[in-house]
Amino acid sequence: MPDAAPLPPRETPAAVLWDMDGTLVDTEHLWNAAQRRLMAEHGGTWSNELAASLVGRPLDVGARHLQEAGIRLGVPEIIERTMAEVARGVVERVPWRPGALELLREQAAAGVPGALVTMSHAPLARVLAERAPGGALAVVVAGDQVTRGKPDPEAYALALARLGELRPGLVAADCVAVEDSPVGVGAAMAAGLPTVGVPSVLPLPPGAATVQWDTLAGRTLADLAAVRSARPGGAG
Repeated sequence: MPDAAPLPPRETPAAVLWDMDGTLVDTEHLWNAAQRRLMAEHGGTWSNELAASLVGRPLDVGARHLQEAGIRLGVPEIIERTMAEVARGVVERVPWRPGALELLREQAAAGVPGALVTMSHAPLARVLAERAPGGALAVVVAGDQVTRGKPDPEAYALALARLGELRPGLVAADCVAVEDSPVGVGAAMAAGLPTVGVPSVLPLPPGAATVQWDTLAGRTLADLAAVRSARPGGAG
């Protein structure tokens, strides 16, 4: 059995755990369009409140919200049809959020392992992971691989366990999570992860994350590493 890879130096995080929709990629508009189109075809009433209730949530929870709004389809079909449309959009052109691809490239070049922790299901998550710089998203934990979705910390706990197989000795406090939604930030913080909140569709309550950034643009691995020692609720 080969020796375990050494942990990265302290000036980099031990690992970076990334949310997907709204954090790494600007897919919320793709989800929104797919859900609205499905409702137009199969009944239901769209509203801004409904749209907000879907952000960051497990897909089965979102599908039930759509049913409550009047859509006449089963949960599995809602998930399959909307996810397939979003996946096509990502394949055509990955809608990276500002600064995200650059950080992933720096992370991969530094040998820092990463995980994709998303409530989207595995087929869509793998589409993105395969298009990220090599090794940047070696671990994928998707919404159909856990029993309790965000804001429960189960997905992040599972990702940490899998990263620990790559880096024995890895602990949550040495890693950093990056999230955009209130439920996502809540999940990462509950898992004991220093967390960067980068709001996209929904605002984050003050103090919800360890630090809050307006954008990933211009940020570096050193900035992520500094989050581990930041006072919770800082501006960063």
